[in-house]
Amino acid sequence: MQLQRPSFIQEQRLRMNPQIFQSIKLMELPIMDLREKIEEEIERNPALEVLEDRSTVSLDDAVSSPRKEEDAYFETTSDPGMVRQGGEEAADAHRRFIEGVLSRPETLQQHLLWQLQLELADEELRTIGEILIQNLDNDGFHKEPPETLFKEGVAFPVVPPPRLAEAIRLVQTLDPAGSCTADYRESLRVQIGLMPNAPPGIEKALDCLELLEREKFSEAAKEIDQSEEEVRYFFERIKELSPFPGRSFAPAEVRYVTPDIQVLREEGEFVIMINDEAIPVLGINPFFEELASGKGGKNERPAREFVKENIKEAQIFIQSVNQRKHTLLRVSRAILDFQRPFFVNGPKHLAPLTLGDIAKELNVHETTVSRTANGKYMQTEWGIFEIRYFFTNSISGTGSGGSRFSKEGVKAIISEMLADGNRRLSDQDIADLLAQRGIALARRTVAKYRKELDVGSSYTR
Repeated sequence: MQLQRPSFIQEQRLRMNPQIFQSIKLMELPIMDLREKIEEEIERNPALEVLEDRSTVSLDDAVSSPRKEEDAYFETTSDPGMVRQGGEEAADAHRRFIEGVLSRPETLQQHLLWQLQLELADEELRTIGEILIQNLDNDGFHKEPPETLFKEGVAFPVVPPPRLAEAIRLVQTLDPAGSCTADYRESLRVQIGLMPNAPPGIEKALDCLELLEREKFSEAAKEIDQSEEEVRYFFERIKELSPFPGRSFAPAEVRYVTPDIQVLREEGEFVIMINDEAIPVLGINPFFEELASGKGGKNERPAREFVKENIKEAQIFIQSVNQRKHTLLRVSRAILDFQRPFFVNGPKHLAPLTLGDIAKELNVHETTVSRTANGKYMQTEWGIFEIRYFFTNSISGTGSGGSRFSKEGVKAIISEMLADGNRRLSDQDIADLLAQRGIALARRTVAKYRKELDVGSSYTR
C-alpha cells in the first residue's frame, strides 16, 4: 500500500519581473522605435513628462534662424504681377522656383500608356491595351493571365482571343520592349523578334540559357546544333537585352537610417558619441511629486495610490531608457577596442569577432549583446554600418579563434580587386591573389563570396 506524504523540494527558478522585461524590450528597439515607445508611454502615464526635446525646434528659433537659399525659391508665387514689379530679378526667382519643384519619377504604366495614346489603333484596341498595361508588375510581366481578365463573368468586356493577341503584340512593341509578357524567357524572345539584324538561330540559344550562364558553350553548341563561335556570339547579343524590362521604371526603395552611435577621431583618439538628439530627456511631473508627498492638500487614499503607482512606473521606464544607453555605450566601446584596425584603416581590416567575445569582455550574457546590436547602426568615417556588421566569423572556421581574416574583410578585398573595370579576373585568379596576401581560399569559396557581392563571373563582366 502506497502512502502519500507531504514533502519539501528546494529548487531554483528564474522569474522575470516587469522591470527586467521592460528593460529587455527597450534594449531591442532602434532609436526611432524607441522614440515612438517613449511617446506612447508619455500618453499612457501622466506622471512622465519631457524635460527637454532637442529633436524639435521652437517657433522663435525657426524665425530667428537665417534663411536658406532654397527657402527663397518659394517666396515668389506664380502671380504675374510680381514678375512685372520686380523685373528681371523677379523673373529669375520665378524660374528658380519652377526648376526647384519636386517631381515624381515616371512609372512603367505611365510610360506605356503615353505611348499607347500615340499609336494608330482603334478605340477598342487602346482600351484592351490599357487594361493589359495596368495588369503589369514592376518587372513588366502579367500579374494575372490576360485570358482571365476578359472572360465572361469579369468586370472587363469579353474579348475574342485574336483581338487580345493583337493588343498584347501592340504593347510588347512599346518601350521598353518585351513588356506585357509572362516571364523573362518570353520577354527575351519578344526582344529578339524586334532586334534589327538578329542573327539566324539566336532564338534557339534561349533554350539553353543555363548552360550559357555557366559559360559551357561547347555543350550549348551541341544542344542547339550550332558552332561554338556562333553560340558565343549569340550570348553576347542576348546580354544586350533586358530580361526584366520594367525594372528600369521600378521605384527605388529609399531606406533612411538613423545611427544610434557615432565614432569620431579627434587628435588621433576615437570618441564615441550616442545620438541623444532623437531621444527626449524624461522626468517626473512636479505636480505628481507634490501629490505623492502629501503637500497638495487632503487627498483620498485611492488617489495617492494612483499617483504613487504612476510615479513608480515612470521611474522604472526612465531607468530602463538610461540602462539601454549605458549598455549600448559599453558594447560600442568594446567593439571599438576589438575592431580598432577597421576604424583606422577601413573595412578590409575587419577582424573576426563573435558575440561571445564581447559578452566575455563585458561580463554579460550573449543575448544581451545580441539585443543591443540588433537593428542599430554606427556611423564611422568609413560609412554607416549595422552594429551586427562588426560580428563576423573567420574564413577558416567559426569564432575569433581561427584565421585573423574575417569573411566580411575578405569580401571587401575581393570587391576592391574587382573594382577595376579593365581587369577580368576569374575566381582562380582572385584565389591566387588572395594567397599572395596570406589568405588561403578555395576557388569555390571565392565564387561564393563573389555572388554574395552580386558580381557576375569573369565572362559576364
